[in-house]
Amino acid sequence: MTYDQQLQTVTDIMRSTSIASLAYISVEGDLVSTPMGTQDFTEPGTVWFISQRGTDKAIALERDARVNVHYAGKEGWVSLAGTARFSDDRAKLRELWDASADAFMEGGVDDPGTGLIEVTATSAEYWDSPGKVAMAVQFVKGLVSDEETDLGDSGVVAL
Repeated sequence: MTYDQQLQTVTDIMRSTSIASLAYISVEGDLVSTPMGTQDFTEPGTVWFISQRGTDKAIALERDARVNVHYAGKEGWVSLAGTARFSDDRAKLRELWDASADAFMEGGVDDPGTGLIEVTATSAEYWDSPGKVAMAVQFVKGLVSDEETDLGDSGVVAL
């Protein structure tokens, strides 16, 4: 698979689900994850989430910017490795603000405590799922025969 094909696979999987899991190192040093609604990405290397500055995750990211963003859906699975930072870019925040942000955010778009978490990924690991039925068939095939199972494409892409 070419680099462009791999990048398209990663993009398709990420677009197939709007909720990601953001993993980061807490202030106490624990590895924690939280669900986040992906607001935007033009290419998988940069992902935006709306957040409040005073949240545990925003505070933790100031101390240790290393993150993993995980997407899982019917299309497959993607794991982005990279760094994150809290951004006060008001123009970008207004661009990304929508009804879902109104529903989940305590402050509005003009609240100074509301901002963005910008994730800059360095790599993406992916598994392109062939779908539930195909997976079941391949699983059974692997159990009852010596044939190699086809569980989809996987790989790692530098971003």
